[in-house]
Amino acid sequence: MLKFLVAAAATLLATATPALADIVPLPASFAVKDIATNGTTLHVRVGGKGPAVLLIHGYGESGDMWGPLATALARNHQVIIPDLRGMGLSARAESGFDKKTQGVDMSGLLDSLKVGKVDVVAHDIGNMVAFAFISENPQRVGKVVLMDAPIPGVGPWDEILKSPMLWHFRFGGPDMERLVAGRERIYLDRFWNEFSADPAHFDEASRQHYAALYARPGAMHAGFAQFAAFDQDVIDNRAFMAKGKLSNPVLAIGGAKSFGPTMAAVAQGAFSNVQQSVIDGSGHWLMEEQPAATTAAIVAFLDAK
Repeated sequence: MLKFLVAAAATLLATATPALADIVPLPASFAVKDIATNGTTLHVRVGGKGPAVLLIHGYGESGDMWGPLATALARNHQVIIPDLRGMGLSARAESGFDKKTQGVDMSGLLDSLKVGKVDVVAHDIGNMVAFAFISENPQRVGKVVLMDAPIPGVGPWDEILKSPMLWHFRFGGPDMERLVAGRERIYLDRFWNEFSADPAHFDEASRQHYAALYARPGAMHAGFAQFAAFDQDVIDNRAFMAKGKLSNPVLAIGGAKSFGPTMAAVAQGAFSNVQQSVIDGSGHWLMEEQPAATTAAIVAFLDAK
């Protein structure tokens, strides 16, 4: 199995679209770029024409998660899809996983692409990176979509932390990396199964695809480090919020079997203009479990005048 994962990961390095999966690929017209920014290099896919939209993925996935949405948006938007620092096909990274630093990563890649103002769509850890990026660049961002995850220090954060389902927030470090090495699929299955309304909706091909990506050298370190940075993220985010709520229009999307309306409560902790959407039949993995309904909600929000 390990030999298979290593070989699969090597194949992934040479292709712009998912090599292992039947997951919806990004459009073949999208350009593939490796952009140096803020002391690291991000793997980025860019396509379409029109107002720019930045799509930021979360843990357990990569930018590949955005296939259905990217296809819909590329008809009248420029769509920008990075893999986060140290994750997906971005360069291996040992540090810089606080979300303030990763927000600067986003600024740098947009500068490199000569993109000014953007809308932002984010999921999971992506919500946290998006919040830091928006907080430091509120005038650069138009509309915002936040999907099914908390933001450290924002809104009901302290209550959310009490959930026993979130034990992985404190699971990490060198010994944990050793425990998971060669068993990435076992560890990741826990997330895909327990956070789905129906685990069958996170299909086997997608699981193989993402497990191969997370078996790459340094990828699990990057994943664990995203969570380990939460204490610093709380400090940074509360400093951002001391300046007052952000006015960017926000669509807060929760899976009915996951965050549901709590996602709006999270967003209202930091933004003054929040709409709510709850996607029926979905847990946390909105783009896998209910891609059509999720895509429709996002496109309608971004395209509304």
